[in-house]
Amino acid sequence: MKLLRELPLGTRVVVRYRIDGGFTDALGNLIARDDTTCTVDTRRGPVVVAFDAVSLAKPVPPPPTRKSRFDELVVEADAVSVDGWDFSWLDGRATETRPSWGYQRLLGERLAGVQAALDLETGGGEVLDGCPSLPPLMAATESWPPNVARASELLRQRGVVVVATEGIPFGDNVFDLVSSRHPVTTAWAEIARVLRPGGSYFSQQVGPASVFELVEFFLGPQPAEGRNSRHPDRAVKAAGEAGLEVIDLRSESLRTEFFDIGAVVYFLRKVIWMVPGFTVEQYLPKLRELHELIERDGPFVAHTTRFLIEARKP
Repeated sequence: MKLLRELPLGTRVVVRYRIDGGFTDALGNLIARDDTTCTVDTRRGPVVVAFDAVSLAKPVPPPPTRKSRFDELVVEADAVSVDGWDFSWLDGRATETRPSWGYQRLLGERLAGVQAALDLETGGGEVLDGCPSLPPLMAATESWPPNVARASELLRQRGVVVVATEGIPFGDNVFDLVSSRHPVTTAWAEIARVLRPGGSYFSQQVGPASVFELVEFFLGPQPAEGRNSRHPDRAVKAAGEAGLEVIDLRSESLRTEFFDIGAVVYFLRKVIWMVPGFTVEQYLPKLRELHELIERDGPFVAHTTRFLIEARKP
C-alpha cells in the first residue's frame, strides 16, 4: 500500500488486512516498516502486517484524552448537590466516628415529653424527621434557601412549621425545649428568652479545632483564638450569662478519614465554614497535592470534636 509506505512513522492508523478465515484490523501508531511489511503498535502490542495482505489503510485522529482519576473525582464531587444535611454521598468514601451519646436518640426522648419545641438551624430536617415522636407544637428554623425548601417538604407531613430566618422570631416563654445540632452560632440570650421557666436547651455542637488537620492543610496554621473559639467552656460561660444553668456537658474527639479527594471536595462544599469561600478553582493546587498524598499514603486522617450541652432555664 502506497499510503503505508509514505506516512510518517508515529502516525496513528487503522489497517485492515487478511488473515485465515477473513479480515481483521490493527489500530495504533505506525512504528516501523521495511520493503514488505509495516508494524502497528496496538493496545495488544506490536502487530506486523504484510503489505500484500492489506485491503484498507487510513490515518485516524488520536484517541480522546482520558480524564485522570483526580479530574474524575473532583468533577464528580463538585457537581453533586450539597443541599440538606444528609452525608450519605460519602458512604464508602469517608468515615467519621459518631459520639457515644447518640444525639438523635436523646433528642427523641426529650421531644416525646414536651408540648412545644423549637429546632434551630434544622438543615434539611433529617435529624428532626428521624425522631419517632414530635410534640403538638413543633417549629424549626433554617436560613439557607435550599435547606428551607428541603426541610419544609420533609417536615410538613410531620406537622412541623419551618421558618426561613437566621433569628428566633418567636415570643417570650413559648417553648419547653429548644434544640440545635451543630449550630453555626448559639444565640444564648434569645434561646433563654423563648424558653418557658423549667424549659431546656439541648444541643450537640462542633468543638474546638474540629477537623483542623484538613483546615490547616488548605489555610495553613490557624491562630489560637480560631482553634479554641468553640471550646465548651465558652459555651458554659455564655449559657450562665444568659441565665441558664448547664445540667449536662460531654465532649469527645473522634477519628475522621477521607479515602479520596472527591470526599474532601464534597465535605468542604457542604460544611462551608471549614474553609470559607472554598471553590475547586481557587484551591486546585492544594487539592492535587492532597490527592497525591492520599494515593500514596492512604486515607487522610483528621479529628472531629463534638460536645453535648444541656442547659435549663430556672
